[in-house]
Amino acid sequence: MTDSSDYVVVGAGLAGAATAWQLAARGHQVTILERNVPASHDASSHGSARIFRYAYADHFYTHAVAESKSLWDGLAEIAGTPLITPSGAVDFGTERHPHMLASVLADEGIEHELLDAAAARDRWPGLAFDTEVLWHPGAGVIDAETAVNAMVEQAVKHGARLLTGWPLRSLDKTAAGYRLTSTMGETFDAGHVVISAGGWLPELLGKLALPAGFLAGLPQITVRQEQAFHFRYRDPDSAANWPTFINKREDIQVYGLPGGRDAGFAGQKVAEYNGGKLIPSAAEQTGEVDPANRSRVVDYVRRLLPGLDPEPYAETTCLFTNTPTEDFIIDRVDGLTILSPCSGHGAKFAPLIGQWAA
Repeated sequence: MTDSSDYVVVGAGLAGAATAWQLAARGHQVTILERNVPASHDASSHGSARIFRYAYADHFYTHAVAESKSLWDGLAEIAGTPLITPSGAVDFGTERHPHMLASVLADEGIEHELLDAAAARDRWPGLAFDTEVLWHPGAGVIDAETAVNAMVEQAVKHGARLLTGWPLRSLDKTAAGYRLTSTMGETFDAGHVVISAGGWLPELLGKLALPAGFLAGLPQITVRQEQAFHFRYRDPDSAANWPTFINKREDIQVYGLPGGRDAGFAGQKVAEYNGGKLIPSAAEQTGEVDPANRSRVVDYVRRLLPGLDPEPYAETTCLFTNTPTEDFIIDRVDGLTILSPCSGHGAKFAPLIGQWAA
């Protein structure tokens, strides 16, 4: 027997959960089909530590962060739990252009401060600065898993259904909309479908009933198996003073943030941006950390993060789904929406992306 729904959202990560919530809140009949469970550990929205920041070179994104923040605050209020922990953020490095980022924040009315390297070292002695530094105190750390569960809960409260353990195999056009088929042979009919499959999207695109011209017009989508490492604070009492950071140098781009619940609140989560290997899709991930990547990050910590013990006490892999420009994909044809907040920076926009997609 084939079940049905007016709207089906495939994938219960941050973007899919937000879209289902927004659609259900508008009164639509919604079903979420999730291959595993919401915020699954082998997908892109697991864990408790994602950067929330305003610093972008593009006014569009900085403005969108400000829009998104009010939605985050509203979700936290109705969910009854904090979703963003304040920490502030610093941006520095020869390729990060702090002064240019500051001009965008000024245009958008975002509180910020520019410091020279010496003043920044005095304020944050655990980090070694060698360029001008941008500080904006409104940044923080998103608890991604809690956020996903909060949005799914709100979707269900508005009448949505959640079906877990439902991996999509194919999607075919029907007279009334679409028929989705799982890898186990189950079928589900929908008038409208949103595909928010993260790192599984490249594998799925050829199995969806997409017009050839539409498919050809999508940007190239690549998937990386990234690595993140947790380093202990040398002075545990300094933990509350550690900001999130992005340091973009000629030789490496590194980001870091307080590691949160993922690693016992004991240290900073540090990773090389796009430092992982390319894989065909999320289905090909191994969960194995690349020793060369570990070596590069450890060397960076040893040289430039003197406030951290340079021996990682925990490590993990994660997925980055990328487009060449790092812009998002939100596109629709014949009642089918492709949704991919790509390139490792989409988490902070999740509730707003749900509004856009809905």
